[in-house]
Amino acid sequence: MPTSWLVLILLGLSVVGYFLGRQRALASAGGDIRALHSLPNFYGMNVLLSALVPSAVLLGLWLVLQPMAINANVASAIPASAIAEGSSRDLVMSDVKRVAEGLEIARQNSAIDLEGIAALDATQTDIRALLGEVGVALGSDVTPAVLTAALDYRSLTLTGTTVMSLTVLVVALIGFGISYSKTHHEYRARNVVERGVLILLIGAASLAILTTVGIVFSMLFETVNFFGLHDWKDFFFGTVWAPNFRGDSELAILPLLWGTLYISLVALLVAVPIGLFAAIYLSEYASRGMRSFAKPLLEILAGIPTIVYGLFALITFGPFLMRLFGEGGAFGVDWMTDARSVATAGIVMGIMLIPFVSSLSDDIINAVPQAMRDGSYGLGATKSETIRQVVLPAALPGIVGAILLAASRAIGETMIVVLGAGAIARLATNPLEALTTITTRIVSQLTGDGDFASPETLVAFALGLTLFVLTLGLNILALYIVRKYREQYE
Repeated sequence: MPTSWLVLILLGLSVVGYFLGRQRALASAGGDIRALHSLPNFYGMNVLLSALVPSAVLLGLWLVLQPMAINANVASAIPASAIAEGSSRDLVMSDVKRVAEGLEIARQNSAIDLEGIAALDATQTDIRALLGEVGVALGSDVTPAVLTAALDYRSLTLTGTTVMSLTVLVVALIGFGISYSKTHHEYRARNVVERGVLILLIGAASLAILTTVGIVFSMLFETVNFFGLHDWKDFFFGTVWAPNFRGDSELAILPLLWGTLYISLVALLVAVPIGLFAAIYLSEYASRGMRSFAKPLLEILAGIPTIVYGLFALITFGPFLMRLFGEGGAFGVDWMTDARSVATAGIVMGIMLIPFVSSLSDDIINAVPQAMRDGSYGLGATKSETIRQVVLPAALPGIVGAILLAASRAIGETMIVVLGAGAIARLATNPLEALTTITTRIVSQLTGDGDFASPETLVAFALGLTLFVLTLGLNILALYIVRKYREQYE
């Protein structure tokens, strides 16, 4: 049974349970709502939650764990002789999954006899041609070992899906039956529903925390594997980034870290003054009508996808800088040889960060009590003096926190850097030269069919963990500053 059908059945069963539970409660009270312990809706919600929540949790866990179990089972059965030189078990499993997908599509279209294929009656050319017809691209020949593994993968997947559907439906029916049988006018449905909703809320909060912990540990384990293959001193203190798959890679983070911080600094030099001045204008000078028009218009910048900013940097802003600072440009200098540069990515990223700084700073400035402004005016200060000497100092901790949050957003940016900054890892100070960042290298190292047992691929996890620690530190610093120096106004 397709998963979408199973979800629809669970939703339908839950909705039916809601109305039946409500009706049963009213019937047990003789139609008198006053005789019920709880409102009728609570009885319906009790049946709905009992049927839906346990089965939905089981379905989610099954969908996560089943592919992992099947992948491990099939991968362990692939003989070492089936793994070609220069390949890996992960690469073979990629072909196994593609073949299994192609076989299933072909079987649904009645274009293949799985029994004949299993007996290897078809030739390699026939198999590749058939799989090509259903849109499956293969990286190597379909060897007998790969084909056998694909058939096992498909069989285990179908069996697991069938067992999953039956188990989930049984759990849903059991929950439905138990809650429906308990439904009567004296049943404390409200207490049960409220306790169940509380558990769901706790589970949602715990899921967010556990997801973060899982991400950190997944990167940590792979980072440990990386440092088992590569010297940590070269990673942290080396100055050359030159990955290759010949075993003599130089994988130093310093050039990437320098590029990340340099581009982020340029972005902040653009975003902070413009964003802060915009916030001061909107909160202190703009009329109500202008504010209601300008603030949403400014915040539209935050809703533009970063890939659009990247294309703008690559196609429009980079060539514009070339016309100014390139050979034969308006200034008659030859400082820029490529449209991709630190300035290109940094300035465009700064434009993207303007609404982050302006919106947060505007909210913080507006939180300063009007009584402080009135007191300043009463002492004879002008409006500009009040802003400089009263409003901004009072709002400074929050503004610093907003700037640090924008900085962590800049450090983690990827698409603008990929398209606007280039891919050269070096320690350079010219803002009109191309550099690269940690995020760009993570994308590069994990793109393609890389071997996850090589340091050239595992380095992406070490880079990611370093970037995570860096942004986490900035966020903690921002929260610390805001909480320590924040004034509590009445």
